[in-house]
Amino acid sequence: MGKIRVLIADDHSIVREGLHVILDGQPDIEVVGEAREGRETVAKTLKLKPDVVMMDITMPGMSGLEAARQIKHQVPEVRILVLTMHENNEYFFQMIHAGASGYFVKGGSANELLSAVRAVSQGNVYLYPSMAKKLLSDYLERVGNEHDQEQHDGLTDREREVLTLIAEGHSNQEIADVLKLGVSTVQSHRARIMAKLGLHSRTELVKYAIRRGFIILES
Repeated sequence: MGKIRVLIADDHSIVREGLHVILDGQPDIEVVGEAREGRETVAKTLKLKPDVVMMDITMPGMSGLEAARQIKHQVPEVRILVLTMHENNEYFFQMIHAGASGYFVKGGSANELLSAVRAVSQGNVYLYPSMAKKLLSDYLERVGNEHDQEQHDGLTDREREVLTLIAEGHSNQEIADVLKLGVSTVQSHRARIMAKLGLHSRTELVKYAIRRGFIILES
């Protein structure tokens, strides 16, 4: 199996030199070129056909984001490893959507960087630990919100209270007394609940409330 061929793209020469030393010191990795801005990165990728392009996001001229899009469009087999200072969801998702296979935050260790290069070269995805944690947190929050929305079908807290009391058999006046609302307000809530849920009778409301766990029938 041949060496992993890497192109380094960063506008800071000291960063490129440091990365070059780290990567070329490995028996399974070879640096085949360097670039300092986006257009040069695209051109050298097309010419050198590296396995991995290690690319900064913020470069002069064409941005790393646009360079990544062009590279994946023209040579989709090339893997892109983002190397950046930005622990930012906006940059992260933009680069992933552009086709990046990995996201490495500058400040990580040399061993972590080497693991990232090897992972993306094999067709895997590498996420820097802090970004992976953010991604997981965002996902869990989104799933939780979607679950709440699905569970309650867009009803407000007050509408759920009114729905529960209706399903328990209370009249509009009784609900108004319990919640300290006007009867007309209760009627308005009731109408909105029916419209949101697409229901047309108190019986349907009761069935809905039971299914969703707003009320529990005694055995």
